[in-house]
Amino acid sequence: MIQFVWEFVARAEKIAEFERYYSASGAWAQLFAKCPGYRGTVLLRDAEQPRRYFTVDTWDRPEDYRAMREKSSAEFDQLDRACEAFTEVERRIGAFEVL
Repeated sequence: MIQFVWEFVARAEKIAEFERYYSASGAWAQLFAKCPGYRGTVLLRDAEQPRRYFTVDTWDRPEDYRAMREKSSAEFDQLDRACEAFTEVERRIGAFEVL
């Protein structure tokens, strides 16, 4: 398995929307769930900096994630553009293998 980790800083006035879209049942997870190999998303909120979040998206293999990006590119890009309004910072931390 592989986990893709992203860091976000949500806009203060958009926290509810951010959490709704990025939660384990949110719009991103719904998009990913349409594709084989997706195993779930975890949304983490920093206990010391409450506007800072991490998402951890779990896939069976990196190829499954790449296939989703190819198959769902238009929907992915549309959702990504819509979600830009919710964040001040978006940064890919990396892809981590589960040992």
